[in-house]
Amino acid sequence: MNKRKVTLAAAAAGVITGVAGLSLAAMPAGAGQPPSLPDVSAESLVEQVLTSKPGAFGGTVEVDNKLGLPALAEIPQLADGKHSARIWTDGNGKFRAALPNGQSEQTIVNDGKITWSWNSANNEVTKAEHKADQPKPDEQKAQAVDPAAAAKQVVGMTKEFSDITVDGTARVANRAAYELVLTPKASEKTLIREVRIAVDAELKMPLRVAVLTNGASEPAGTVGFSEINVGAQDPKLFEFTPPAQAKVTTPEAKEQKDRDRGPELGLEQALQGKDPQIFGTGWDTVVGARIPAEAMTQVPAEAQGLVDKFTKKVSGAWGSGQIFNTKVATILIADDGRVVAGAVPEQVLFDTIGQVK
Repeated sequence: MNKRKVTLAAAAAGVITGVAGLSLAAMPAGAGQPPSLPDVSAESLVEQVLTSKPGAFGGTVEVDNKLGLPALAEIPQLADGKHSARIWTDGNGKFRAALPNGQSEQTIVNDGKITWSWNSANNEVTKAEHKADQPKPDEQKAQAVDPAAAAKQVVGMTKEFSDITVDGTARVANRAAYELVLTPKASEKTLIREVRIAVDAELKMPLRVAVLTNGASEPAGTVGFSEINVGAQDPKLFEFTPPAQAKVTTPEAKEQKDRDRGPELGLEQALQGKDPQIFGTGWDTVVGARIPAEAMTQVPAEAQGLVDKFTKKVSGAWGSGQIFNTKVATILIADDGRVVAGAVPEQVLFDTIGQVK
């Protein structure tokens, strides 16, 4: 299966256990009165979102999550609470992202030929030379907190399975925007009630993504630009030189190091495997995988304790295992290593896991 298709499917399914496709979010309070804008049809706005090619910009993204997720060291912006990130792009493929994590920060730079990822906490740099059809996990990590990238993924994967409307206007990062609303069709079995996307009226670039879940009056969280500077950015932002004494490694070496850390990484590695299994379409999409047997039998006590803390034991005709629930995603891990995950109720996963090979 095409790597990009797998990534988008995982994102649409709400899988956030290492693949981190989307930071599903809800609308923050806007600044100022809603602007007066010309009417636009929902169909036209969707097409503009999917075909727009934003130019250069830089900005600050604010994230305020209430998703029910434990802290993930690799992507702290997805954990519950308030977080921020900074992103820049030259409009032609080069970009830079700064992901703060307490007293440290991860910097990701795509200079057009190489993607660099620097972790200031341990002064380690990963250098990934660009190769055709090769996934770039660190780039996907950076895009997980980019409202524009997240919104395009949501719209592209779910538009034909949604009722789409334009619900007024808003002001985001001091820019006028339309409120595009995608509501899953009644036939869709999903935890999501609706997704709201604030679309820049001039650039047709998504500025904010919003997700509201079934049975909840409060939004699940927030991701959106709090500040954006549209126009050419300093070219030096898209250059990177490893700091002095930094340890530089390759993605292949980093993967081997992760494997050496132990089988607690089995779930993440399984979900990022070469051939994840995709079941269903649209909001019902479920991603399936199988954790290696050795990872299931040799889980360290610390990792098992984390699993036990955030999951509950379940069983059925499919077997037995543990299930992890958040406001926007459900993950089922069977005792035999099968895994299914999606933005769906538990029963959908119970009905699907028997299809995992």
